Amino acid sequence: MPTIVEKILQEHSEEKVEPGKIVWIDLDIITAREFGGPNVVKHLKENFSGNYVAKPESTFFTFDLSVPAKTLKYALAQNICRKFAKEVGIKVFDINQGIGTHVLIDRGVVKPGMTAVGTDSHYNILGAMGVFGQGMGDKDIAFAFKTGKTWFEVPETMKVIVEGKYNFPTVARDLTFAVMRELGPAGALGRAIEYYGDAISSLSIDGRITLASQTTEMGGIIGFTPMDEKLKSFYESKGMNFKVIKADKEAEYVEEIHIDVNNLEPLMASPPNPCNVHPVSEYEGMEIDGAFIGSCTNGRYEDLVAAAKILKGKKLKVPLTITPTTREIWLRLMKEGIWEIFAEAGAVLTNPGCGGCAEGMPGLIGDEVYLSTTNRNYPGKQGPGKLYLVSPVIAAASAVEGKVTVPRM
Repeated sequence: MPTIVEKILQEHSEEKVEPGKIVWIDLDIITAREFGGPNVVKHLKENFSGNYVAKPESTFFTFDLSVPAKTLKYALAQNICRKFAKEVGIKVFDINQGIGTHVLIDRGVVKPGMTAVGTDSHYNILGAMGVFGQGMGDKDIAFAFKTGKTWFEVPETMKVIVEGKYNFPTVARDLTFAVMRELGPAGALGRAIEYYGDAISSLSIDGRITLASQTTEMGGIIGFTPMDEKLKSFYESKGMNFKVIKADKEAEYVEEIHIDVNNLEPLMASPPNPCNVHPVSEYEGMEIDGAFIGSCTNGRYEDLVAAAKILKGKKLKVPLTITPTTREIWLRLMKEGIWEIFAEAGAVLTNPGCGGCAEGMPGLIGDEVYLSTTNRNYPGKQGPGKLYLVSPVIAAASAVEGKVTVPRM
């Protein structure tokens, strides 16, 4: 009996879908960002003589890495993509729109049951929305532009059941760390994940996005959270309906793992990798040089509101950069006066985008000790310093004190 990923792929393939088999699938959404986008254009023009885009209405460029361009390399890359988009008649979500996958979510471009690919290693974040999303290389994406299809090896699926309740200052990022601590960097290698349990059902949509955003760091292909009333309400708010896709009751899983997060305390990932998870209490009092809040993992509205509650009426002792994921969230924060809280505390506020993850983005560090809500802390990823991954709550409280701090409110 099929799992969620098998059902979605079967609806998009003429071949029999089963784990381990390579099948051709039709694609609903295809995107390329400014990193990789110019190579997509290059491959298309070198290998084909025209008709470069099979599905122009559902093929996009998304600019989210260096927005606006902070290096000449990125400025030229964005220009190449804009010119090609105009030539073939496809849409560009430009430098003011935000992280590509989050734009697809907040603009109602994707919905459960869809297949989507793009030049982003965290494209599988769309599993939180019931979408089979995959990051691919520029050659694969060029082929997808041209044909509207791709081939894929059907993954086995594992079931992860997370039970228990926790209270502030523990948040969704800490639940995510608990899962990462259990699975490690290869615990989901080459597999799809289906998440179940009261702790998962209790997560908001923003919290589910946080959990799905770390699938790649556990070696996973895709991670699906419940397609329930919360997801239904999200899409209804955008005037969209969707088909509920659930695994069969007799679905076969390669492994089943149970995780208890009852009374979970705040966690953090220490160098040199995002699965090196420890209680924040072990590092409490450690001096830091600054902090970053944002990225596809923790730049949602819920994340930034939580940070604002910590920062209200306080002043920072070390630099703090804050980057929301999309323009929709950026505008909402401005209208609700939350930007004012950040500014008065002394934080640096940036345009929506990825932020902090690679060269050319805000939030990079020197030979310093930083806290970050990004998804990776491999050596050199955000700079030569030591990077500790934390929740927005811990990042905000620590930036106020200048040292690792657990807020007690």
